[in-house]
Amino acid sequence: MTPSAPPAAAPPHDAHDAALADRLSTARDEILHELHKVVVGQEEIVEQTLVALFAGGHCLIVGVPGLAKTLLVSTLSRVLDLQYSRIQFTPDLMPSDITGTDIIQENPDGSRKLAFVAGPIFSNVVLADEINRTPPKTQAALLEAMQERHVTVQGRTYPLDEPFFVFATQNPIELEGTYPLPEAQLDRFMFQIIVDYLPEDDELNVVRGTTSTARPELRKVLGAADLIAFQQLVRRVPVADDVARFAVQLVRSTRPGLPGASDHVRRYVTYGASVRAAQSLVLGGKARALLHGRAHVGYEDIRALALPVLRHRILLNFHAQSDGMTADRVLAELTRAAQPPRSGL
Repeated sequence: MTPSAPPAAAPPHDAHDAALADRLSTARDEILHELHKVVVGQEEIVEQTLVALFAGGHCLIVGVPGLAKTLLVSTLSRVLDLQYSRIQFTPDLMPSDITGTDIIQENPDGSRKLAFVAGPIFSNVVLADEINRTPPKTQAALLEAMQERHVTVQGRTYPLDEPFFVFATQNPIELEGTYPLPEAQLDRFMFQIIVDYLPEDDELNVVRGTTSTARPELRKVLGAADLIAFQQLVRRVPVADDVARFAVQLVRSTRPGLPGASDHVRRYVTYGASVRAAQSLVLGGKARALLHGRAHVGYEDIRALALPVLRHRILLNFHAQSDGMTADRVLAELTRAAQPPRSGL
């Protein structure tokens, strides 16, 4: 159940880690500078996306059309110099359209052999556009790639290159002709990121920028090898036992069947979050701490990531629907009520 880690490397000396952390902090500022040439506002969305990248997690991005979900992912891929592919999910999409397939090739001597032709999943960043528009069989092909970092075709396994990320998008208002993602697949996404409308001034800047002749030039800040090194560094960030316990207690507070569950949770929640949620909170907290120039995880990192980590991992019941209660409202109440095991940090 542990999230897949990047390739193992011998732990360097603390001085090397410190230099790598300084480099990451500098890279963060440069990445934000390049992104904001194209993406206006959405600072919290951008930060959550960067946390997922440096932690090695996948993201489910939910928002109505026209809010730059695809633009954010494609621009980030260019700035990080990562191979990018976009898959438009449709009801007739087959698993082989994602993973690739075997085809018959004829050799110069006239003989024939089966050769594997890789699909668009063989990329560093895969944008699964409108993922809920494809049937469960095709969704399952993506699930294997997300969890195992490989695909299986005709009984043969093909590893995916590192780093590997899936950014899936969903339209929250069009439900006709869609196939809701099963809980098992939702749990594989480290974050569910909600993209909302921009403030008026930001929207005005978007309109001005996109209706002119200006075409900003983007500079490549990092590469795949740099990102893998930063992912390894993130996993070496220390986390105090009290902070880790705080993350675990926050996740356990979403489970209505456990002793001590709040009346709020017992009334509105059918199933709470899994252990994978606590893993994502701690790992995401490590990445967020480094991005903010800190070498340790604080309670504020756990609180800041509670909504994107947990909102897709709890299942609300009919009482929540009838009372107009959302996952975010339930989780906001839990986060406000959560008390650290001890004061500090």
